[in-house]
Amino acid sequence: MSAPAIETRDLTRRFGRRTAVEAVSMTVPEQAVYGFLGRNGAGKTTTLKMLLGLIRPDAGTARVGGVDVVRDRMGAARKVGALLEAHGFYGNLSGRENLDLTRTLLGLPKREIDRVLEVVEMTADAGRRVAGYSLGMRQRLGLARAMLGAPPVLILDEPTNGLDPDGIADMRRFLRSLPERTGAAVLLSSHLLGEIEQTATHVGILGQGRLVLEGALERLKADLAPEIAFAVDDTARGAALATARGFEVATADDGLVARLKPGEDARTAAAALNRALVEADVAVFSIGARPRSLEGIYREVSAPSPSPKTTLQPQPEYA
Repeated sequence: MSAPAIETRDLTRRFGRRTAVEAVSMTVPEQAVYGFLGRNGAGKTTTLKMLLGLIRPDAGTARVGGVDVVRDRMGAARKVGALLEAHGFYGNLSGRENLDLTRTLLGLPKREIDRVLEVVEMTADAGRRVAGYSLGMRQRLGLARAMLGAPPVLILDEPTNGLDPDGIADMRRFLRSLPERTGAAVLLSSHLLGEIEQTATHVGILGQGRLVLEGALERLKADLAPEIAFAVDDTARGAALATARGFEVATADDGLVARLKPGEDARTAAAALNRALVEADVAVFSIGARPRSLEGIYREVSAPSPSPKTTLQPQPEYA
């Protein structure tokens, strides 16, 4: 069985007395879109720099495309393309000419330029000067540059940053299609939870330098306990009753939200709580199940004092 696209084990980096990344063990499967999430200062950028060989870890290992980043930095670099920001282009040159500079440095054939331009759907605009490009076009050109040489891993840091709603939707569609169109796995760092939820197949969440949650997104959402919303006439009494029955409860403007225990049957629990509310003369106007969202998962696990990583999807063994 082939190795994962990215694999770290106990990856650690310190700056003086501060530990920026602590014992991070993450796995990005082949051809996955892996959403890499965390608050500002959580350690995302430091982790990306270690994966790219820009800084050395103090402990642990990192492999990209099966190559150890510390032992063979240049070999690992050939396995990855990166977009850290949509800058670094010569505005007086065309998109094609900018790509040709990188192609020459990498020793690639000229046909590579046509291939990546077609992938990012910029063939028609390749002859225009970059100074006249929109931010979205610059982002696409940056992606094209990252894909030169067809690396099996792409690391993209905030690729939708600064884009307007149409540009974000367009980039989202494009990113979802990248593994199928190129065969590459995508590590996507972003603070836009809604975009990650619509784009990623897997997620990893950092909290205070530690990986606190990782897994296939749909599996995470399915395995975590669902919530049931009750619209009631007396939120305080309803919440007290639900709490007394062992539910974790949050209040809303028109009622309460009760979180079920993992594995608990939603219909049975909702019926039991509804019966208890009615018997206590709390009027129930409506009941509705609420699927877990990535935002809810993120807020739970990225609290100021995260627990060690929870992996809700069994990790495969790689030869």
